[in-house]
Amino acid sequence: MSEMLLTAYDGAILGPIAKVLGWLMNGVYMVMQQIGLENVGLSIIIFTIIIYMLMFPLTYKQQKFSKLSQKMQPEIQAINKKYQGKKDQASMMAMQEETQAVYEKYGVSMMGSCGQMLIQMPLLFALYRVFMNVPAYVTGVKDNFSALVNGIMATEGYQDTMTQLVADLKIITQPAADFTVTDQVALSNSLVDVLNKMNSAGWETLKDAFPSLSDMISTSYETISHVNNFLGMNISDTPWQIITTNITSHQFLLVIAALMIPIVSYLTQVLNIKLMPTANNNNSGNEQSDAMAQQMNMMNKMMPLFSLFMCFTVPVGLGIYWISSAVVRCVQQFFLNRHFDKIDLEDIIKKNQEKAKKKREKMGIAENQISNAARMNTRTMVDKSKNSLMSPEKEAEIEKSREISTKAKAGSMTAKANMVRDFNERNNRK
Repeated sequence: MSEMLLTAYDGAILGPIAKVLGWLMNGVYMVMQQIGLENVGLSIIIFTIIIYMLMFPLTYKQQKFSKLSQKMQPEIQAINKKYQGKKDQASMMAMQEETQAVYEKYGVSMMGSCGQMLIQMPLLFALYRVFMNVPAYVTGVKDNFSALVNGIMATEGYQDTMTQLVADLKIITQPAADFTVTDQVALSNSLVDVLNKMNSAGWETLKDAFPSLSDMISTSYETISHVNNFLGMNISDTPWQIITTNITSHQFLLVIAALMIPIVSYLTQVLNIKLMPTANNNNSGNEQSDAMAQQMNMMNKMMPLFSLFMCFTVPVGLGIYWISSAVVRCVQQFFLNRHFDKIDLEDIIKKNQEKAKKKREKMGIAENQISNAARMNTRTMVDKSKNSLMSPEKEAEIEKSREISTKAKAGSMTAKANMVRDFNERNNRK
């Protein structure tokens, strides 16, 4: 197990998460082996379903917040319209207080579902790392490369040959394959990473590079192709490679299958976006909210298109993951929408308000102190604002008194005070 982890992603945050997910993925693959369905593509689909089922509680919380946001959005928009164009300190603070009051009324936090997103995003990014380098996490897949790796390492000069092969085929691995190290385990893992990234044409090039291992390479390729086969396609190949290779040989079924990967990925993501509940921010009266809404609309249009074009150039296995995850999200979203259409949102609001009230009661005096401090801070800022507005009047009075004092009679108290003031000013300049 320690050798297997050497090729795994070693990031400080995503690395440990990816190792845990890899352990789960390895368990799924082992179960598939036991029932005679040893296939990486199918394992990816089942594993993706399991992961999204485990994350369902977080998804539910996100959707509940989205539904409540839809309900309270008219009130938020009314507040934004009320303070539209007002940039002074008092108006900005009043707008914030009224907005906070609306959120408290519905019993939700202004942070919304950020907490759930902060948990979900690392999981999804780590999942991506696992699927990009399956042999690093799934021992059953890595074992299929063992015989060939031992044969290559027993060949004289294999390090230079593999370095040149990686450069010619433009193979990129994570971590980068390094055949200059002396550690035999690290060399073995680099070979597995490179062989796993090779497409069908790359295996033919490997035969030319190691002619003495031609039979072993063919046997290993057949075994790995069986494991990596999905609807007749090698999941290590890109759809574009499959299309260009098979269109000349008139294998149009494989061409159609390869075309369906990016097309289905695009359609499932479009469907997923359409099913997602969104709050209507049009003409909200707040420039920042309107700008965010426009950015979100643009992102919703661009992301499926990005998936469409990217799926032509990434391995089929990654396309399978994108499709299966989008399908799972669509199914979840469909039933969540039906669920929230049936339930009474007023009951949810009341429950949320009760939870918020209990939380405030637990905070007790501390919360009151915070509120008092906020009110005192607001009062201080308003007082400062008033003082700043009165300052010109005060300056005018001071100037007027100075003019009067300069006309004072000689020998009077005012004249003597002027002499003391002039004396002090002269000394201060020195």
